[in-house]
Formats: sequence, C-alpha cells, structure tokens
Amino acid sequence: MILYNQLWETMKRRGITQYRLIKYYGISAGQINRLKKNSYVSTHTIDVLCTILNCSVEDIMEFRMNSAPTPELGIDPAVALPADNQMPETDLRSPSIASLYDADKEEQ
Repeated sequence: MILYNQLWETMKRRGITQYRLIKYYGISAGQINRLKKNSYVSTHTIDVLCTILNCSVEDIMEFRMNSAPTPELGIDPAVALPADNQMPETDLRSPSIASLYDADKEEQ
C-alpha cells in the first residue's frame, strides 16, 4: 500500500498549502483528493510534487506491505512472495526463465 502521509508533513515544513498547489502550481483538486485517500496518482504527479517541494520521493510517499496481496493489485496470492520473504519450495518461474537460469548456472 502506498501512503501519502509524508506529503502533508513536507508541505507544512515548506510552507506550501493545498490551496497554493491548486491555484499557483496547477495541481487539480481531484489529485489532492486522491492523495488524501491514498489512491492512485501518476508518477508524473509525484515528479511534479517533488519538484515543487524540492524534495525526494521518500518525503512524499511510503510503501507499507499489506498483510496479503489482493486481486485488485493484479497479484495472484499463490505466487506472491510470502510475508517472511522466503521463496517457496516449488519453482514458480516460467519454464523458459527457469531453463535460462539453469543454463547460466551450468556455464559457471
């Protein structure tokens, strides 16, 4: 999950208000609302915000792992990396990728 809580703190530190983003920098009210709801915004919007605020991406957003992958993200829970970051015992790579990997290991 992407959270934009850092954005509001960075804006406060820089003295930039939501009104100023809309009025002077052309950020739409819809984009502000999506940011408030931690909804999808484009990388272009993140780039513009970083430029306006003269900050890095980490000053605007953070990633937090959900407890489980959801179908809305397009991730099949059966093949997602588990929370403990341990690879499953079964080989989930596609056959073509697996054969390339195995061939590379044999050359070494």
